[in-house]
Amino acid sequence: MDLELALRMCEAALKQAAREGAVISVAVVDSGGHLVSFQRMEGAGFAGASLAPGKACAAAAHRRPTAELAPTAASGPGEHLSWHDRFVCVGGGIPLWADYGETERVAGGVGVSGGTADQDVACAEAASSVWRTR
Repeated sequence: MDLELALRMCEAALKQAAREGAVISVAVVDSGGHLVSFQRMEGAGFAGASLAPGKACAAAAHRRPTAELAPTAASGPGEHLSWHDRFVCVGGGIPLWADYGETERVAGGVGVSGGTADQDVACAEAASSVWRTR
């Protein structure tokens, strides 16, 4: 994960948000959950500054989209879902995979917050498509 790629991913999410009519914040984190890039559209709610990175971290840590984690998170802490104060387990976070086969690993995550759950997911998917086609 490098800054130039993370910035391009954020731009893709912002463009998708404009198409969706959403006002979002978007974050890209590396494999350790460290923030690489963050962008916030003018007028985006202040909560996105915490929620977008939290979705990105949760997706990277759990190796699954946060939309898949939401039902487990809603039922409370359990053995199948690690809890951390930085994790946000609602739709809008997508893990970013590197390599394939036996060397497959998570290289980071992207998180989007500010729109509806479907809009957040669509914007995160737009960002992750930049990652996949790098």
